[in-house]
Amino acid sequence: MTFPARELLADWDAQQSAYIAHREARFTAVLDVLAMLYGDGFHVLDLGCGPGSFSLRLLERFPNARITAVDLDPLLLTLARHALVEYRERIQFIHADIAAPDWSAAIPGAPQAVVSSTAIHWLLPEQQVVLYRTLAGLLDDGGVLINADHQRFTSRHPRQKALAEQHDHHTQQQAFAQGALDWDAWFTQALRWPPLKALQQAREQRFSGRPAPFPTSIAVQLALLDQAGFSETGTLWQFLDDYAVAGWK
Repeated sequence: MTFPARELLADWDAQQSAYIAHREARFTAVLDVLAMLYGDGFHVLDLGCGPGSFSLRLLERFPNARITAVDLDPLLLTLARHALVEYRERIQFIHADIAAPDWSAAIPGAPQAVVSSTAIHWLLPEQQVVLYRTLAGLLDDGGVLINADHQRFTSRHPRQKALAEQHDHHTQQQAFAQGALDWDAWFTQALRWPPLKALQQAREQRFSGRPAPFPTSIAVQLALLDQAGFSETGTLWQFLDDYAVAGWK
C-alpha cells in the first residue's frame, strides 16, 4: 500500500513550525549563505534529515546540488525516500546513527557543506563534540557546517529566557488553533499507514534507552566547534534562542 508522503511531509513542516516560529526564515538564511559560498552545484550532507524537509529545500533551490541525507529513524527515513522520489538521481539516503563512532564510513567523498536542522540537540554534549570532530575531518578543505537549532538561554539570561519561552508558548497556541498537529498527533497520523506502521517497533528499539540531553547555550555550541578544530565559528542567523551556527574547516 502506498501512502501520501508529500502530504505527511507538509503536515510535518506545519507541526515543526508550531515549535519553531521562524523556521522557514531560518532555512532561507542557510540556503542564502550556501548560495553565496557555492553557487548551485555542490555536495551537501544533511544530518538528521528526518522526513526530508531540509533536503527538499536544498534540492529545489540548487538544481545541481547533490545531497547525502542521514538519519537513524527508519520511519522518517522511509517517508523521506518516498516524499523526495522525484529527486532520486541527486539524493542518497543513509540509515546511520550520528552518535556512533563509525557512522561517517558510509559517506561518499568529502562534502563541501554539512547542514542540520533541529537534530543535533538530541545528542549529549560529549557526543556533539565527537560529531563535530568527525565533521571537521570529513568536510572538504574550506567546507562549512551550518547547524540550525535551538540554543537555549540559561539562568544568566533571565529576560531573554523568559521572552523565548513566552514566544514559544504563543507560537504553539496560534499554530494549533489554526489546525497544525502537535508531535504526538503527527505520529499518530503517520502510523495509520501500514508501510510506516510496520516500522514502529524498529523505531522504538532504535531510540530505547538513549539518555535525554540537557539543553546547551550558544556559548557552549561555539566552544564545542572550536574544540573540534573548526578554524572559524559564528552565528549566521538568530531569533531569540533559535540559531543558525556555522563552523568553517
